[in-house]
Amino acid sequence: MPLLNRLTMILSAAILCHAVQLGLGCDAAQAAEAKGVQVLPMAPAQGKNLHYRGNRPPLAPSPFMKLPIGSITPRGWLRHQLELEANGMTGRLPEVSKWCKFEGNAWASPVGQGHSGWEELPYWLKGYGDLGYVLKDERIIREARKWIDAVLASQEESGWFGPRSLQSSLEGKPDLWPHMVMCNVLQSFYEYTGDERVLPFLTKYFKWLNTRPGDNFGAGYWPKIRFGDNIETLYWLYNRTGDVFLLDLARRIHDNMANWSSDVINWHNVNIAQGFREPGVFYLQARDGKFLQAAERNYRKVMDLYGQFPGGGFAGDENCRPGFTDPRQGFETCGIVEFMHSFEMLTKISGNPLWSDRCEEIAFNSFPAALTPDGKGLHYLTCANQVQLDKSNHAPGVENGGTMFSYSPFEVYRCCQHNVSHGWPYYAEELWLATADNGLCASLYAASEVSAKVGDGSTVKIVEETGYPFSDSVALRISAAQAVDFPLYLRIPRWCEKPAVKVNGKRLSLKGQPLSYAIIKRTWNDGDTVTLHLPMHIAVRTWEKNHNAVSVDYGPLTFSLKIGEQWLQYGQNSAWPEWELLPTTSWNYGLVLNERNPAKSFDAVRKPGPILANPFTPGTVPITLRAKAKKIPAWKIDNLGLVGKLQDSPVQSDEPTETVTLIPMGAARLRISAFPVIGAGKNTRQ
Repeated sequence: MPLLNRLTMILSAAILCHAVQLGLGCDAAQAAEAKGVQVLPMAPAQGKNLHYRGNRPPLAPSPFMKLPIGSITPRGWLRHQLELEANGMTGRLPEVSKWCKFEGNAWASPVGQGHSGWEELPYWLKGYGDLGYVLKDERIIREARKWIDAVLASQEESGWFGPRSLQSSLEGKPDLWPHMVMCNVLQSFYEYTGDERVLPFLTKYFKWLNTRPGDNFGAGYWPKIRFGDNIETLYWLYNRTGDVFLLDLARRIHDNMANWSSDVINWHNVNIAQGFREPGVFYLQARDGKFLQAAERNYRKVMDLYGQFPGGGFAGDENCRPGFTDPRQGFETCGIVEFMHSFEMLTKISGNPLWSDRCEEIAFNSFPAALTPDGKGLHYLTCANQVQLDKSNHAPGVENGGTMFSYSPFEVYRCCQHNVSHGWPYYAEELWLATADNGLCASLYAASEVSAKVGDGSTVKIVEETGYPFSDSVALRISAAQAVDFPLYLRIPRWCEKPAVKVNGKRLSLKGQPLSYAIIKRTWNDGDTVTLHLPMHIAVRTWEKNHNAVSVDYGPLTFSLKIGEQWLQYGQNSAWPEWELLPTTSWNYGLVLNERNPAKSFDAVRKPGPILANPFTPGTVPITLRAKAKKIPAWKIDNLGLVGKLQDSPVQSDEPTETVTLIPMGAARLRISAFPVIGAGKNTRQ
């Protein structure tokens, strides 16, 4: 069975199994239990966590709860990415962004007067604050607090806060979009500090918002499409205050905003990545499975039309366009981080491990290459096939015009320049989740340490040691002052067919299945260890809807052709360089595959020694693949400066067979990730 078809079956089964929780009919006997190990396709929402805030009735219970910010300490490569962020563009953005200058800023003014009164400052602060909290970086925490104190001091008696110009900027109606982002900032600040000002502040603002007529919620391009962000905050606040008017307001917003429950209603890249989840969030109030299904339908429709290539993104450029579906189309950096956040949210709401799988696919394979290796710059569009990152205008091949590919820290990438900040901090906060039955779930694997209350209220610490996704083993060590009974959830990814679990060196009977949770229920003692083995294998995906191109996976990693890189600095700022990146080696290869078993066409080569702090560069990747390939002379850079569109495979080539190297996609800033297949005989294309 082709891998893509098999994957479709797996995903369909996952959706079906969600009907178990929704009472729509599915056989609960699918769960298998063996000596304390239970395998479930979905995390159950039954039970009430005694230690962490879940959903207050009448909201639907969720299988997972976010732990307090600061409970999780990232280690390894993830910590290094966060440190690069702290020392790079995000951590020092006021040096390069006029929107983040405190003096004279409308967000810093007690009367809301000044410059930069739109989305840029909230976007940056949303991730900047969390970056400080996750790293416990006092410099960043102090700087974020300065801004937050100013915002909290700006509230009018009416409840409005921040820039006064926004009160009537949409033909007399308020532009509510930037406030949605600032509410996210205040949520994280409260979760980390418990500051008593936040809850009454938000309550007062939402009381004002509740006085607005319904047509205010459908006003303006961005607010109308993205109002789901406020719904999530309303539920967050309701769970802490119990104010019923918040639910009434959430329903009014849902009824008057753009109707994502009906269809994909907008084709702007970030609007999709952010907005498609709104029905899934509203499900908590509606308690109707059709809303979760609508979020899944939105995702699938987008990916079916525009996501037919590897990396976890879709051909959005600025806006998805019919006929522009080739892997040379880009995914906006804003879209990458918003997609990650949507997946993280839907994991907690649904208990479906599929959303975590989707999150790590785009996090590992697309996100790192959107940034320079030092974290000092980014580009607007990241593509699965992208072989020349120059500052030229490539429109209309990509949308928009201007500099879309080269790396810069400056406002040429105004939205992404600020919004990229939350990608890795939010990811680090979601590594571990509290479960409805007073346990813990390893939802996203990375070296880390978590401290949390479980079972009867005892605090445990779990140290996670792993090189994942570059290694296939996860080792957990539990520290506890006394014996404590709690369930430990381990996510089994969709690509892993034969997982294995050991507790204290003894292998447990585990009839694991891809896309599930292995749940170990036992009494845990200080010093107990768990070893999870997730055997990785090479798999070849065929993208039938995109010229029968193929991509190559090893576990959660997708691989790209290794292309020589020439970094050319432009601009005059030596402290904040801008870069073009040009190829120094050939890139126009098609793969020569073993027809009977395509996966056998590749040899995996692991570098000896430990995984380096930053494995996302061509010179530091821990694993490579060797492959056979032939050049396709007719496949060239076109007149727009873009890699030529894919041909239908199989493609004829009379060039000699060569051995080429593939590297993880996230390390390949120049890349071919969707490959033509070299063929022979009558069926090949010239």
